[in-house]
Amino acid sequence: MIKSSIRQSAEVLYKKEFEALVKADNNPKPANWQMSPWSVVQYIIGGKLKDGTEISPKYVGKKSLIEICVATLLSERALLLTGVPGTAKTWISEHLAAAISGNSGLFVQGTSGTHEDAIKYGWNYASLIAHGPTREGLIPSVIMKAMETGGIARIEELSRIPTETQDALISILSEKNIIIHELEKIIEGNKGFNIIATANDLDRGIYEMSSALKRRFNIVQMPLPENLEEETKIVRYRVQQMGRLIEAPLADLKEKQIQTLLTLFRELREGKTEDKKTKIRACKTSLSPAIAISIIHEARIHAHYFDNNEIRNDYLVKGLIHTLRQEGEEELQILQEYNESVLKKRTEYKEWYNLIKKLDKD
Repeated sequence: MIKSSIRQSAEVLYKKEFEALVKADNNPKPANWQMSPWSVVQYIIGGKLKDGTEISPKYVGKKSLIEICVATLLSERALLLTGVPGTAKTWISEHLAAAISGNSGLFVQGTSGTHEDAIKYGWNYASLIAHGPTREGLIPSVIMKAMETGGIARIEELSRIPTETQDALISILSEKNIIIHELEKIIEGNKGFNIIATANDLDRGIYEMSSALKRRFNIVQMPLPENLEEETKIVRYRVQQMGRLIEAPLADLKEKQIQTLLTLFRELREGKTEDKKTKIRACKTSLSPAIAISIIHEARIHAHYFDNNEIRNDYLVKGLIHTLRQEGEEELQILQEYNESVLKKRTEYKEWYNLIKKLDKD
């Protein structure tokens, strides 16, 4: 049986782009960076190299924001990406790590059960009992590995890690080393070492970061797309990317279908119509580009296997209703109010109006 990965890492998926950027890079590279800061930004933003190589955009938004992220990773401070779900925090974190150190796999998934061992180091207890603390019996964390190699370590969902475990990072970010007291040894960070963390704005209040830890991060807020055109571009690009992983010719949505779904998302998310003339109740549900991408991707798969590759609007409406229902019945009430007060008045939205009215009752 031929093995194929469901999801390849950034450094594997974009290997040719990395090779082309490194080959064309004449700018100075910081120690242990595989390419210069200029090339890292170009890898994220996209563009065309002098040899004609197309660099696909990994982020659609302000270039200055990516430049701030890259500059931070050259400084003494670590980088913390915050924002609501679906603002590409994890996506940017992975691609920055891959572009800078060629390894995006040094990451800690933050949960309430994350222990200090995941931040600093642990022990092989069989070895510890038999031989006492030895270097061979020590289990380094991915952060320690990044320190030793001068790489970038990633921490996902920092705000889901208990505060006392978070604070294990303070000395690491201040001193750039880890003291192994049991061995009377210090693991020093090599040049190039830094940390990228992400935090979900909706998780605020679960485990608050101490002020001491906050000072050691440059906190960058990842914004939602500024306008419908930008959001449409993001969603279309990611849907096409995901479609390539399916070994079947999936049909593409019409531009109007994508824009209509995203218009609903934006208006329900912001509590007002795109022309800002009508105020509505805003949904609490995270109607982010990531959710829209998921709904559209599933609709494409469903259409291919069950409906002769015809992507009908009711697939998209079902996805929206299912998303809102997970938050609670009040969200569906907001949708119906919006349907009656806004969509009913739009001639070009007649089908969507009827679908929402019908499907919400099913």
